[in-house]
Amino acid sequence: MAKVLIVDDSAFARNVLGRIIEQGGHEVIGRAKDGESAVELFKNLHPELVTLDYLMTGKNGETILEEIIEADPSARVVMISGSGDYTVEERALESGAKHFVSKPFMQRDLLKVIDQVMAN
Repeated sequence: MAKVLIVDDSAFARNVLGRIIEQGGHEVIGRAKDGESAVELFKNLHPELVTLDYLMTGKNGETILEEIIEADPSARVVMISGSGDYTVEERALESGAKHFVSKPFMQRDLLKVIDQVMAN
């Protein structure tokens, strides 16, 4: 079981991700709607895994990822994006994301990614 921080500027997406993650046997310990609260919650809650949306208002996921990795180089971050831009995935992985999930995704696929990231 992983303790997970969800970062997404969409309340709907945060709720859907939360249900999926909890149904997979993990615990959602925080939800952030923007970059500032994401980094603050990461530092305060010390989650074992972060799901991070790339396309967000204000700071984008790439900037938030860099700040999380700067705070903890061993952070496990799964970047999620519906941008369809392959370079986004490439940059996220180069910046320290452990995995990249494209939207839309199947529940089982996201849970499989979380389990893989937690096993490493």
